[in-house]
Amino acid sequence: MLPQVRRNGLRRELSAMGALVTLISACAAPSPPPQVADTIASAPPAQVVAPLEPDHCGAADQRQLIGRSRREVPVPVFPALQRVVCSTCAISGEHIPARLNFFFDAQSGLITEVRCG
Repeated sequence: MLPQVRRNGLRRELSAMGALVTLISACAAPSPPPQVADTIASAPPAQVVAPLEPDHCGAADQRQLIGRSRREVPVPVFPALQRVVCSTCAISGEHIPARLNFFFDAQSGLITEVRCG
């Protein structure tokens, strides 16, 4: 067993060494962030994602009307399968995949969205 004086001295030396190690590690330069070009170059190519819902109503053919007046919406052959509604108006909640929906801005009257449902 070490004498009491020597153990106290050893403890002080270990404490001083621990403080020195902490001080040195705090002064170390942080690692640089990854380069954006490296991240982009190593990223896998984007996958083409299919639409969430099949186009049962022909909405894709009518999307050229987005940004135009709601008055340009064609008269439907089957009125039960088409509706023209303002984007802030209340609508019924039933989902009919074959129904074509035209949503327009209430203030401007311009079509903002065309979708099935």
